[in-house]
Amino acid sequence: MSTTAELLKGAAELFPDEVVTQAHVRHLDLPYGAGRFALITLDNGFDHTKPTTFGPASLANLNTAVDQVEAEAAAGDIVGAGVTGKPFIFAVGADLKGVELLTEHQDALAIGKGGHEVFKRLAGLAVPTFAYYNGAAMGGGVEVGLHCTYRTVSQALPAFSLPEVFLGLVPGWGGCTILPNLIGADRAVSVIIENSLNQNKQLKGRQVFELGIADALFEGADFLEQSLIWTARVLKGDIAVERPVVDRGEGWDQAVARGRFLADSKVHGAAPAAYRALDIIAAAKDGDLQRGFDAEDRALADLIMGGELRSGIYAFNLVQKRGKRPAGAPDKSLARPVTKVGVVGAGLMASQLALLFLRRLEVPVVLTDIDQERVDKGVGYVHAEIDKLLGKGRIGQDRANRLKALVTGVLDKAEGFADADFVIEAVFEEIGVKQQVFAEVEAVAPAHAILATNTSSLSVTEMASKLKNPERVVGFHFFNPVAILPLLEIVRGEQTDDASLATAFAVARKLKKTAVLTKDAPAFVVNRILTRFMGEIQNVIDEGTPVEVAEKAVEPLGLPMSPLVLLELVGPAIGLHVSETLNRAFPDRFTVSPNLAAVVKAGKRGFYVHDSGKPELDPEVAALLKQGDAVLTEEQVRDRVLDAVAQEIGLMLDEGVVAEAQDIDLCLITGAGWPFHLGGITPYLDREGVSERVNGRRFLAPGVASVPA
Repeated sequence: MSTTAELLKGAAELFPDEVVTQAHVRHLDLPYGAGRFALITLDNGFDHTKPTTFGPASLANLNTAVDQVEAEAAAGDIVGAGVTGKPFIFAVGADLKGVELLTEHQDALAIGKGGHEVFKRLAGLAVPTFAYYNGAAMGGGVEVGLHCTYRTVSQALPAFSLPEVFLGLVPGWGGCTILPNLIGADRAVSVIIENSLNQNKQLKGRQVFELGIADALFEGADFLEQSLIWTARVLKGDIAVERPVVDRGEGWDQAVARGRFLADSKVHGAAPAAYRALDIIAAAKDGDLQRGFDAEDRALADLIMGGELRSGIYAFNLVQKRGKRPAGAPDKSLARPVTKVGVVGAGLMASQLALLFLRRLEVPVVLTDIDQERVDKGVGYVHAEIDKLLGKGRIGQDRANRLKALVTGVLDKAEGFADADFVIEAVFEEIGVKQQVFAEVEAVAPAHAILATNTSSLSVTEMASKLKNPERVVGFHFFNPVAILPLLEIVRGEQTDDASLATAFAVARKLKKTAVLTKDAPAFVVNRILTRFMGEIQNVIDEGTPVEVAEKAVEPLGLPMSPLVLLELVGPAIGLHVSETLNRAFPDRFTVSPNLAAVVKAGKRGFYVHDSGKPELDPEVAALLKQGDAVLTEEQVRDRVLDAVAQEIGLMLDEGVVAEAQDIDLCLITGAGWPFHLGGITPYLDREGVSERVNGRRFLAPGVASVPA
């Protein structure tokens, strides 16, 4: 049997580039004469922009610190021990860069066992132990604290979570076992399953305390000082920490059932992590921690060696790294300053854009439209949204006043745009209308001003073709709702110059959007793929497959919503318009569904009614549908849809619409909410063998978003 030290040494050899966390032990005398105390501080030597993580060498350092504290506790030299982090960061869990390198099940098992063996020692010391969650705590960072006797949390803590299920793992260093035994199964399911599957929702300090994860809550300014005073009072017996009794009866079983319902509704059985976590939570009902830890080790190792986790890590890296350094973006130094923004249009999309530019750039924003009533409505929308932010305490009164003063509306473009550096249009999706708008703007805006279009499918090159300076026109395609979806497709027209493009990327960065450079090709990236995907669903319905069979066929992808619910969100008229645009460009692959056209003509907002709380086919829509007699099975539908998507992505890469398959995945994750556990789409198509069946090759090299050979 390997010792913990040997286990970690072996794991460290597999991961030579680890950013190593030190575990510094210092001693202090607690207030009120409570005695001598050992405090372990986790610190990787970098500032808060590089959070503290646990790789094998880091765990070994913590193990060594516990050796020292254990000896002191046994000798009676200390009355307690605590763990805290560097400024703003407690610890954010396992170092995923190391996990990516693992190729053997036994090495993956060692990672689980190593963490457990070290953390368990905190629970086994001869003195009480305390975790002081002073800053961001995630995954293994949360779990190291769960092994302590008591926990305090800072009111200023911005982010606390067990995000493993979101990535395709389980909380594998005690989270699935200890948390339900501490706060009850229902609350544990909320933290481990619900928050993870809800786009990795984070808890704030007060919520951590209210859930019962922490025993005390203190202000951020003197958090450690107050925590130590509280520690002294606990050790002296002045404060007795009382925790509610956990329901180990029917309530526990109901909580696990609720978790399974949540997992089914989000991933439809398509990703195993949530179900493995729920199995461990279910088994933890009897309070046997060691058996739970063993189950966590096995689940962790199995999932590390599975495709979903590799896709999850790949997706995480796309968003965190590639999303921040867009492929093909020109040199930042070419970007021009933007001190005023013009918005053509004052409808809902234009108003959302005005609000975003206003909040992120804090420069004057001016809206124009064809009549005063529309202009006033647009400015009124922005003011109302600012008032909402003020009401929720997200901004203060001074900032609200300043933002409101910066937004104006005028009818005359010459008055509004004469000193604008960046003008974006969000008017009707018709090429003639957009060309006219740009001609009017070019006549009055300064020569250096960027002219941006929020078109979802029209040619940026054609839009700019009649201008004197087509080089300053750039596609700037946002996704609805603008405030939530991070993606911004930046489209380079044939004439667009580097300075205009660099300015567009600089603005995107200030807007805190994930920018992806795309070629000026019909419908760019997301809408082209989604339209091909939806088009194939529509085709099989038109040919005769029942609506519910076509919808259920793609459930195993675990998409955020079914295709026809998505169509409702987008709007059938917009869906029809984009399919018509793509049909003109690629008539052999993109169809225009007569049934969809009939639904739009009838003024229907979608295929479903929601009277019973769940979507049901609208009888009026059912009466409109004209179907053939070719009925496919779910599997046949799925194959057709995935084959179509794989073919389209292959053609887009051949055409150079984006630099690499990674950009397609980044677009689908950030612009269409496609799941992390798929890695977007290309890892899934590779894993299921679709890429090779359709294109004769994988999209990604083996080991990228998959277990290395």
